[in-house]
Amino acid sequence: MGCVAATGELDRVIEARLARTAHLEPRVRDALLLAAFELLYLSTPDEVCVSQGVELARGVAPRAAGLANAVLRRVAERDAPALAAARDRVEDGAFAAADLARVGALPEWLCERALASLGPRAAAAWASAALEPSAATVAANRVLVSTDEAERLLADAGCGPVAGPLPGSFSLGAPAQLAGSGLVERGLVLPCALSAQQVALAAAPAPGSRVLEVGQGRGTKTVLLEGAACATGVPCEVVAVEADARKSERAARRMTDAGVADHVRCVAADARALDASLGSFDLVFVDAPCTGTGTLARHPEIAWSLEAAAVHELADLQLQILSAVASRVDEGGALVYATCSILAEEDERVAEEFLASDAGCGFELVSQERTSWPGSDIHFHAHLRRRL
Repeated sequence: MGCVAATGELDRVIEARLARTAHLEPRVRDALLLAAFELLYLSTPDEVCVSQGVELARGVAPRAAGLANAVLRRVAERDAPALAAARDRVEDGAFAAADLARVGALPEWLCERALASLGPRAAAAWASAALEPSAATVAANRVLVSTDEAERLLADAGCGPVAGPLPGSFSLGAPAQLAGSGLVERGLVLPCALSAQQVALAAAPAPGSRVLEVGQGRGTKTVLLEGAACATGVPCEVVAVEADARKSERAARRMTDAGVADHVRCVAADARALDASLGSFDLVFVDAPCTGTGTLARHPEIAWSLEAAAVHELADLQLQILSAVASRVDEGGALVYATCSILAEEDERVAEEFLASDAGCGFELVSQERTSWPGSDIHFHAHLRRRL
């Protein structure tokens, strides 16, 4: 997993230590990637990493042992100290985007965007956590069980639950036990990052209100929205829109398991061209398609597969969706825009452009926040209200 997360940085390091004419057989390259990752980002002693890397290379191509030894020793002698120096600069607060790129094994262009979007302190925390495992957290499905009941069920399953900072949230001391417990399949608990739970709570649908959810995905936030409404009264009535028809079908089945099927209508549609018969809503919750740059611990493939041009394309799409669904908000109703991106181009700037547009001129910004918890994803949400 570490090699996937750090693939571009590891390629750069290894290429820099090869002779220009050297050609690596793919399995030899894999052996060097594994050993280089361990050298740079784990605490294994250098001599052990080099020895193991050489033996891995020898196992797939005996003639490559000498090359592997030379490359890995150069990585240990030159790149490991360079990484340590970059870490020191980040800890001291006097660093550049290139230092963040080394520390987090991230593309430098992405680190430049992170610095501009988050500021030095938050960008350093984001990059430093990029290779750390995400925390194992779940949310109680408060439609079916109380928080106390969920804690008892998790404890009985041997998951070691510890009550979290949000209503119905838990961290798990023994998350592997969750898989065989049946609690997820029965819809009683939802694997979910704390920041995603907080975004759903921030939307705060009133009991009995009409809600349009855009970007339903697997339906986790749909259940969280219903749980938030039930915790203060009765379920809300949700029309959940998802552009991918297969995802919409799967989400509909999940709503049945979660006990909310009577109050949720799953619709496969492009949010930019919704049927007029759906009517208007007290709350429109837009969980927008985005780069996912706030979820690198769970999705390590994102950083090196993402292209800079995609940020602009997604921001255009996000603004189009917001503009299209704005007319569905009742007077005095709320429009909540959320992403799991750290980039201002997808977050604050989209909200600003929307408010400055014809579609958004009737709205006012109530609040906006980028939420993060230790070991959790980073989410952004802007709460807008349509003027009476």
